[in-house]
Formats: sequence, C-alpha cells, structure tokens
Amino acid sequence: MLALALAALSALAVYGAFAGIRMYRAETKLPPDLAVALEVGATRAGAGGQAADRLGMRFAPLVLRLMGPARVDTKRRRIDQAGNPGGLTLQRYAARRAVFGAFGIAMGLVGLAADSLLFTAMVLAFGWVAADLSIWQAIKDRRRVIERTLPDFLDVLAVVVSAGLGFRQALERVAERYEGPWADELRITLRQMDMGVSRRQAFDQLRRRNASDQVDQFVTALQQGEELGAPIAETLIQIATDMRRTDAQNARRKAAKTVPKATMSTIAFLLPGTLILIAATFVLGSDTDFGSVLGG
Repeated sequence: MLALALAALSALAVYGAFAGIRMYRAETKLPPDLAVALEVGATRAGAGGQAADRLGMRFAPLVLRLMGPARVDTKRRRIDQAGNPGGLTLQRYAARRAVFGAFGIAMGLVGLAADSLLFTAMVLAFGWVAADLSIWQAIKDRRRVIERTLPDFLDVLAVVVSAGLGFRQALERVAERYEGPWADELRITLRQMDMGVSRRQAFDQLRRRNASDQVDQFVTALQQGEELGAPIAETLIQIATDMRRTDAQNARRKAAKTVPKATMSTIAFLLPGTLILIAATFVLGSDTDFGSVLGG
C-alpha cells in the first residue's frame, strides 16, 4: 500500500513538473494588471525567481485575498523596508508564496505517505516561510548599510548647509553624490516633496519605510529642530555625534556578549574533546587488555 501511494505521488510530481515547465515556456496570458506586475522588476530577479513568478502569478490575487487587507498592508511595508530586493513587488511576493506553498504541500503529502512526520513538518515549514526569507535578510542588510552611512552623510550635509544652501537644495546636492539604500530613500522623499507632500509627512514616511533607530532619531531631531528654530547645521552635527556614540555603545555591548559565547563554546566543544584525548592517551599507553577486563 505504501509503495502504491509513493508511486502515485511520484507520478503526480512528475506530471506537475512537466506541466509547470510547459506553463513556463508557453506564452503567459494574464490580465493586464498581472502582466504588468510580472514584468515589473523582472530584470532584477534571478532565473529561479522569474520562474516562480511566472508559474504563480495567476494565483497571486487568491493569495492576497486569503492574506486579508491588514496583513497585505503589513507585507507591503516590509517589502518597502527591504528595498524591493530582486525587483520584488507585492504581487510577485504572492506569486512566489503560492508556488512555495504548493511545493510544501506536495512534498508534505509525500512525507505523510512515507510516515515521516519530521520531513513533513520541515517541508511544510519551508513552504510557509520560504517567500519571506529573502525579505528578512534584505531588511537586516539594508538597515546595516543605512546605519553605517548615515553619520557621514549628516556631516557632509551639515557642511553644505553651512556653505549657504537651503536644506532642500543641500539634501538634493548630497543625495546625488551618494549611492546605496540611504540615497535611494532620500530620492524617494524628495520626489514626494516635489509632488506636494509636506516635508514633515515625507520624513514621517521615510521613518516608516526604515525600521532603524538611527533613522528614527534623525527624523525626530530634525523635526524638533525645525519646530524650535534651531540651526539646521548644528542639529545635523549633533545628530551625527549622537549616532556615533550610539554605535560605539552597541559595539561595546556586542563585544561584552562575545566573551560569554566564546567561553560557552570552549566548555561545550573544546574541553570534552581535550579530556577524551587525554583519557585515550593514558588508556592506550597503559597496555590494558580490554578482553580480560570485559571477560572476552
């Protein structure tokens, strides 16, 4: 019975693979909005991502409906915080989640047929979180780069403002000279201001797109300085100084946590191995006849 179930599932998997390849190679006929979503960011996505997008794009609306409006908004904000890695959009995320979810369910059935609960749990968990793994990693990497770039950017911005340019013009001038995620965020903020969004709202959205304590500190101090009438250059220099002080404190905190981790690693791995090596050396050097000891 088990062999018959495995054979049926294997045949189903082979059929699904051939059907998926044929769907991928065939001309994709999608509604106009989904066709546009499939093309957006296609040049930045890898071969595997493009294949998953093409296979699952027709199921993207169903996945978004099942997620619900609140979760869709949360996921859209997370994708923005990640900087749309690999040209990722909300529709492309839903398409990949449909493909990975179907793969997890199919392999989970194979695991159930083979009475392997561990394998079933692993593939179901993979199908559930696979589409989010790249987003989580991209958010961490993007936050690290922004926090490393921001103090130097503020120093340069303070110098340009001190030279006589207005804050808006100085922000545009410095953003043109920088590359990376922080410069991209500033260009988005400037574009929003060009479209009529107030400076306060634009920087609030900048803070919302970046889950970083330093970005929050920068926006808060900038808005408070504007309300109190403090000089912009002095405010920027003070923000950069505070950020560097915070970075130094975080570095000392991480270093303090490293010592106990290294000690635990030494106790857990190196010490037992050393004791075993010493004991084995004494035993082998004593020429003990283990056959007589064990009664062999």
